[in-house]
Amino acid sequence: MAWVPAESAVEELMPRLLPVEPCDFTEAFDPSVPPRTPQEYLRRVQIEAAQCPDVVVAQIDPRKLKRKQSVNISLSGCQPAPEGYSPTLQWQQQQVAQFSTVRQSVNKHRSHWKSQQLDSNVTMIGFPPLLSIVSRMNQATVTSVLEYLSNWFGERDFTPELGRWLYALLACLEKPLLPEAHSLIRQLARRCSEVRLLVVF
Repeated sequence: MAWVPAESAVEELMPRLLPVEPCDFTEAFDPSVPPRTPQEYLRRVQIEAAQCPDVVVAQIDPRKLKRKQSVNISLSGCQPAPEGYSPTLQWQQQQVAQFSTVRQSVNKHRSHWKSQQLDSNVTMIGFPPLLSIVSRMNQATVTSVLEYLSNWFGERDFTPELGRWLYALLACLEKPLLPEAHSLIRQLARRCSEVRLLVVF
């Protein structure tokens, strides 16, 4: 196999889109003076490109990748809990641990539940969020249903059935969360804080 100059090899992979005359890289180049013609502009691009290395390798610290990443969601706009109604830190940690376990279990067994046959009663209104149903939903569907229920919750009272569906859908969200999911979680948190105030007073 014959040796091919680097420039020719690059041109084979990425052919030139515009015919540009060869550039003299030794000529004086003043980047502070704006180009006067399109050809002059393209020559400047050639000169700048010639000064860049052909290959750049990012220096990534693998220790940074090993650290667990957490999702931080700002809950601005949430009403603080009234005196005596704020959950303890221990209770909050228990709920987070339990929810994390549920999420991992759902993700682990998703393929099993997808393969289960759906009953004809699934189309009934008020049907609970069975794993055989929510496991079939892709992330776009989970987000859409979560958005629908969040909007519905914004106009109506909280019910246990709604709580089950919200919990199941939140457990099915995959990381990293999409911006839409972040927004929906913030919306739910604000609405829950409003409902908590209404229940207390």
